[in-house]
Amino acid sequence: MGRAAPRAALRKMLKNEKPGFRLSACADLLVHLNFLLFLRRLAEEARTNAFQNRSRIIKPEHIILAAKVIEHF
Repeated sequence: MGRAAPRAALRKMLKNEKPGFRLSACADLLVHLNFLLFLRRLAEEARTNAFQNRSRIIKPEHIILAAKVIEHF
């Protein structure tokens, strides 16, 4: 089993960003899950870019290109 989500730190960041924002009990978990799904998709797109460039290593430019592709969705 993986590590637990950093709930206290995440809730603190959300409260600092939006002080008057009211959160339900599991909102921080949903934000964390959304972040993990974003990272997975970014890694897959970066891997695809690296493969198309015939590179065995994912380089920063592959990640930047992947972020631009994801931004348009």
